[in-house]
Amino acid sequence: MTRTVWVKADDDVGDWQARKRRITAGIEAGVDWVLVDEPDVPRVRELGDVNVAAFLPDADVVDADAVDEAEEVEADVYLVGKDGEGDGTIGLPSDFSGSADLTTLRGNNRAQGTYVRILDEGYEAFAEEAARDGEYTLVIGSDWTIIPLENLISRVGEDTHLVAGVTSAAEAETAFETLEIGADGVLLDSDDPDEIRRTVEVRDATEREQLELTIAEVTAVERTGMADRVCIDTGNLMEDDEGMLVGSMSRGLFFVHAETAESPYVASRPFRVNAGAVHAYVRVPDGETKYLAELQSGDEVQIVDTNGRTREGIVGRVKIEKRPMFRVQAEIETEDGTDRIETLLQNAETIKVATAEGRTAVTDLEEGDEVLVYYEDVARHFGASVEESIIEK
Repeated sequence: MTRTVWVKADDDVGDWQARKRRITAGIEAGVDWVLVDEPDVPRVRELGDVNVAAFLPDADVVDADAVDEAEEVEADVYLVGKDGEGDGTIGLPSDFSGSADLTTLRGNNRAQGTYVRILDEGYEAFAEEAARDGEYTLVIGSDWTIIPLENLISRVGEDTHLVAGVTSAAEAETAFETLEIGADGVLLDSDDPDEIRRTVEVRDATEREQLELTIAEVTAVERTGMADRVCIDTGNLMEDDEGMLVGSMSRGLFFVHAETAESPYVASRPFRVNAGAVHAYVRVPDGETKYLAELQSGDEVQIVDTNGRTREGIVGRVKIEKRPMFRVQAEIETEDGTDRIETLLQNAETIKVATAEGRTAVTDLEEGDEVLVYYEDVARHFGASVEESIIEK
């Protein structure tokens, strides 16, 4: 599931300058969508590259065909419900039980979704029915917190992209975790740029893979000749406990630290991982791998910390130079016995691997040391895991 963050920036927010500040903060933070009234769509397009959703007034049901779309700057998605059935402006029948005609959605050939304020159980039922007709369903709670959202998550399933209204990153985290499934997205109503940024961080955290790292015992550290070594310079600053997973065998990848440590001879480069020889694999998002030689500026790589938490990094440049290398071999205990994995790393004090003792320079690594690895007993075809028998030596 791809989670999304929407920022509410319609005329309820204030004048255009207030809306503009909120939209700009959202774009800079990396939100997925901004939600505005239809006349603001061209203005948003001028501010930056972001998906735009726009409210259509219920009156558009009458005159939508008369709109000269050729002269418009189109939104990516149009929603109905504001100033109508969805927000209580046009009230629902007091005995409503899920039988609305939904004319604002079904009768509007420009609408792909519905905006609903959950004012009571009737509106919850209304949102449930609207979800079956629209690609997007935005629900805003009034005096409720979790229960109506739980009900909608359990009932609408994959019928719609369900977006829950929130006012803070903390509320967004709850929405993403509800029923251990969570809403597909959140609609944030906040002017605070920090709150917008934190909400995006919550989204990113829910999307990130959590890896189970394990220990392998070093069985050989051998000097080899010269090889083409790859430094991955990212556009991201890494922490002391972060690095990347690399290795000669896709099933067993070694944790190699970013160059965050200071030394008497070389300045720290916390954006860099000296990753090994050109043939080696590096883990990238979505559980795939790439050869180090394939990486280029703009590619995504997976940054991992020693607890297995992951995030995405962007390659800024790749440096390939001839350097003397070590071959590092290790053994890991599996359900089927002992397996051997290995990789080539540059012979230099600045290259450090994670061990049971903390971090150790590859030049100090010895047989019997325990190193941190990610082991996955699968084969790879063009970087994707496959059920196939492959022998790697």
